[in-house]
Amino acid sequence: MAEAELAPSTVASVVLDIGGDVGALVLHAAAERFGDEIDLNPDDPARPHTHSAVRERRVGSQRRYAAVYPELLKGSYTLAGSGQRVTIEGGRITELTYEPAK
Repeated sequence: MAEAELAPSTVASVVLDIGGDVGALVLHAAAERFGDEIDLNPDDPARPHTHSAVRERRVGSQRRYAAVYPELLKGSYTLAGSGQRVTIEGGRITELTYEPAK
């Protein structure tokens, strides 16, 4: 069964539940990544990996592309397909630009 393509997000359309030991990641990406699911793997093997789709995000007249991971336990993670590492802090939003592996 194919998944339906999600409509673009607009201002204030993403809810982040952060605080305490929980943070969030906004992963900026190139337009070419639109629709791609990007896995985020925690360093702690006891924690499950998560993934998010790159979606179009409209901010005023601008179009940007990003995947949002809204509820992440603090700690270190690795982005699949890139190898980039990111540290999530509780109560904070971390922003990173996706760079494909070379």
